[in-house]
Amino acid sequence: MNWIKVLSQDELPLNERKVVKVEQRAILLLNHNNQIYAVENSCPHLKLPMKKGKVTEDGAIICPFHRSAFDLSTGNVKEWSTFPPGIGKVLGVIAKEKALPVFPTRLEEGSIWVGLQ
Repeated sequence: MNWIKVLSQDELPLNERKVVKVEQRAILLLNHNNQIYAVENSCPHLKLPMKKGKVTEDGAIICPFHRSAFDLSTGNVKEWSTFPPGIGKVLGVIAKEKALPVFPTRLEEGSIWVGLQ
């Protein structure tokens, strides 16, 4: 695992988010319930940005475009392309159901680190 320092912990207050570039990847960092999560900032459905996705109390992030929902810890799909009504299921067929890439994080010496393989 290659650990990369991406931000000062102070730059990501509680319930905030920030996109960082890490080795050619746009990674969305989220501070949700005092837990730091790192996920690909691109929905695996149609590659649209996840930055403005709603974070649910049960730890999922919902794509703001087609409302696919992904577990923040594992990236596993909770719901696939549910919007817009009627058309969402058709759009869901365009791309196979696929997990959102997630990355391990750690806090060390006041900094946030992301692990890449």
